[in-house]
Amino acid sequence: MVRNYKFKVYFCLSIKDNYKKEDMKPLISIIMGSTSDLKVMEKAAEILEGMEIPFEMNALSAHRTPAEVEKFARGAAGRGIKVIIAGAGMAAHLPGVIAAMTPIPVIGVPIMASLDGLDALLAIVQMPPGIPVATVAIDGAMNAGILAAQMLATGDPDVMQKTISFKEGLKQKIVKANEELGAVRYKYKTN
Repeated sequence: MVRNYKFKVYFCLSIKDNYKKEDMKPLISIIMGSTSDLKVMEKAAEILEGMEIPFEMNALSAHRTPAEVEKFARGAAGRGIKVIIAGAGMAAHLPGVIAAMTPIPVIGVPIMASLDGLDALLAIVQMPPGIPVATVAIDGAMNAGILAAQMLATGDPDVMQKTISFKEGLKQKIVKANEELGAVRYKYKTN
């Protein structure tokens, strides 16, 4: 009888966890031109996961699935998306095409696929007047995740506190690294 009770408790917790996840509405959308970009774009997901910010991830191509990109971009605000992170390589039109069709801020992540990523960087950063795309470094999805969280934080005190804590953690890493460097000895090192 105790065994059945434990099973029932576990089963109820599992349903509750699944129910909670199903009820979460994404606030940030991570879009990539292809699943081959996942290795870069997962760094944004890891930041959002760490800050407990609900997000979604999809592969959409400005060139191969333009109708789906348009449907996504035009519907994102109505679904409650607050920031879009779009990564693309080579011609890298995806962030700009999305930005042209939505009022939501778009963060572009140039992905190194050819020409050391410079083609993607220039395609994303050189947007025409009226269609801004915030652009991070080549393969800079981690910074895109942080920037998206900072954008949300302007209207959400909980996310603001998580962002402050994250930045404090970065500071502490450097303080610790500097302490470790203090223990490194060279004949002519003065500190």
